[in-house]
Amino acid sequence: MNTKRWIALGAAALLFGLSIIVNIASFAFSNDWTSNFEDMLAVTESDYSETVLEVGDVSKRIAVLTVDGVIQDTGGATSLFGAQGYDHQFFMNQLEMIKEDKTIKAVVLQVNSPGGGVVESAQIYDKIKEVQEESKIPFYVSMGSMAASGGYYIAAPANKIFLNKETLTGSIGVIMESVNYGKLAEKYGVDFVTIKTGPYKDIMSPTRDMTKDERAMLQDMINESYESFVDIIEQGRGMTEAEVKAVADGRIMNGRQAIEAGLADDYGYLEDVIKAVRKDFKLEDAEVMEYGYNQGLTSLFSMKAQSLFGGDVETQLIGRLLSDYNAPRMMYLYGEK
Repeated sequence: MNTKRWIALGAAALLFGLSIIVNIASFAFSNDWTSNFEDMLAVTESDYSETVLEVGDVSKRIAVLTVDGVIQDTGGATSLFGAQGYDHQFFMNQLEMIKEDKTIKAVVLQVNSPGGGVVESAQIYDKIKEVQEESKIPFYVSMGSMAASGGYYIAAPANKIFLNKETLTGSIGVIMESVNYGKLAEKYGVDFVTIKTGPYKDIMSPTRDMTKDERAMLQDMINESYESFVDIIEQGRGMTEAEVKAVADGRIMNGRQAIEAGLADDYGYLEDVIKAVRKDFKLEDAEVMEYGYNQGLTSLFSMKAQSLFGGDVETQLIGRLLSDYNAPRMMYLYGEK
């Protein structure tokens, strides 16, 4: 590793330490200055900007939304330490603004994601359905190189789904994983002491094997989430349960296979999807726009941190360490581990 990367790693460690100190201070001192500091860094609707992608009639607009990366709510960690990626709260706020904006007549949702958390995917799905039903706004999906598992889950309620022949999609199912290093620890004489209030309190512990009862309990949870996933596709695609389950076995598929299976409608890049929306909903002269962040304190700090750390492997690892969840959880996810 060269000197520049060592400096970046050192700076990241320093910022991480400072963040811990700030959190401790915030917890210890609940004075007005703490709330004022939090208010200063909080993102509000006024922090969002709009960028015009195609000039047109501002009274009837097409909004382009993007889900790029793993769908998980990491708070502020991703925007600060990682490269630019998916921001769950920002995306949910965009959906809310679209619901309230009477000039938005259609939405094109770009999806380039291997999926992510079960809860976050469900939040997006529920909000899209809310916007469709309450504001009568149609959604067209433009899939990128990957729209698998949770990436497909959030696309399922769309009026139409477009993809490329090379798009990887499908991976319909639920996964929950952990690492068991108990035997490795035993080899090196490491002993783990666990004090718990019930037999299942340390379920999926990385220090011991899982029991049959524990596996059955978790499998029941996984199966329930899987059935919800299947129901989502049935409703969104107008398919029968048998048709969905014929391909809902975790397999991935390309664009051609997805269309043949009834999971997508047609081929097309983003520009093709926008043209289709214009034609199908008589929006030929509509403005096309997308949301972004204003250059406020929060976004400037985020950009400076990203500029300092760059996008190398070490930086990505730091971001993962700071933003990943420690405990195993159910995921609509393909290819993460």
